[in-house]
Amino acid sequence: MSGSVVSLFRSATAHSPSYGQLTRAGAGGGAEGPVTDFCIPCNPYFPTPAMLDALRGRLHEILTYYPSDAATITAELCHVLGLNPATVAMGNGSTELITWIDHLLVRESLAVPVPTFGRWTDQPMETGKRVDMFPLPERDGFALDPAAYAEFIHARGSRTAVVCNPNNPDGGLLSRRALLTLVDELRHLDLIVIDESFLDFADAEGGQDPSLVQEAVLRPNVIVLRSLGKNFGLHGIRFGYLVANPGLAGRVRAALPKWNLNSFAETVVFMLREHRQEYADSIRQVCRDRQDMRRHLGRLPGLTVYPSQGNFLYVRLPDGVDGVEVRDQLLARHGVLVRECGNKIGSSSGFLRLVVRPQPDVMRLVSGLEALLGAGSPSVTQPYSSGTAAVDRLMWAGS
Repeated sequence: MSGSVVSLFRSATAHSPSYGQLTRAGAGGGAEGPVTDFCIPCNPYFPTPAMLDALRGRLHEILTYYPSDAATITAELCHVLGLNPATVAMGNGSTELITWIDHLLVRESLAVPVPTFGRWTDQPMETGKRVDMFPLPERDGFALDPAAYAEFIHARGSRTAVVCNPNNPDGGLLSRRALLTLVDELRHLDLIVIDESFLDFADAEGGQDPSLVQEAVLRPNVIVLRSLGKNFGLHGIRFGYLVANPGLAGRVRAALPKWNLNSFAETVVFMLREHRQEYADSIRQVCRDRQDMRRHLGRLPGLTVYPSQGNFLYVRLPDGVDGVEVRDQLLARHGVLVRECGNKIGSSSGFLRLVVRPQPDVMRLVSGLEALLGAGSPSVTQPYSSGTAAVDRLMWAGS
């Protein structure tokens, strides 16, 4: 691995460098073969090879012609999902929707548990909002206590609240009942956002859909955010959507460009109704892989693997082991790319987020971790600080 690859990681802020940056810097493979990616949280089983072949066959058409307008693509997605188009806004990735939610609907303050997806802390701080960060305690496996979060919001006077369900990076999930209780407790707020970007990977609660989409359309201050790229394994297309009552959804939709979705997004959306079974099968396989991967990682001495309902696992390295060096050496020696979490508020370099992958890839990861951690090499062991201190420093950011 070249020094330029290491420098890309070490100059990154809240997010890892892109796949394009890494390949241009020479991280495309080596003696161990192609890089195995445990960093980008994709679905490895969708789209199917047949779908990819169909996309290749239409590549000239997709690249040559304008897409339909967003309303046309949104109407088709709503037909597939059984939603009312008046309650939906589609964006060029969920981060575009987060940006517009912040600009249009968030007033002076926003509360969010940490660690979590970086745009929920970074975006409002960039526009001068006060971000009230609620630390998720490691002693509880980073589980969110809804009552304690509501009390925190009341004490701080936050006007907007965010819950990522499941949360990224730990995969923690609130039950539907607990989340509805929290939403009711926070009904006085300007806005409540439930980010369900990874919810399709969660185990159903007794066969019941855990999503709050149907409740969001009936409430005056609730938005549910969903991602398509993560679920469908198509991050590069950049498409996601939100669901809310017609007034809230309409405000966001009116701010978006008429042609904010590209032809790749349109093509995939119009393929979905014919491939629902393959998608459902892919989700079930990811859930099976998650159980298998957690079992294998849990056998490594000193490694703590937290319960997850996402398509990733949050792991704590043995005491004194530096995740930056583990990340760099896994890539250099074993061709394995992982997400080190030292640049996530509320986390530290003692934690990795590992995307769920098929068993052969997992065994490559386990082998690399065994080689690095079992050796007790001084190059991967150095003290690291808890993320709690960083949260304390930033708790009142923007105030």
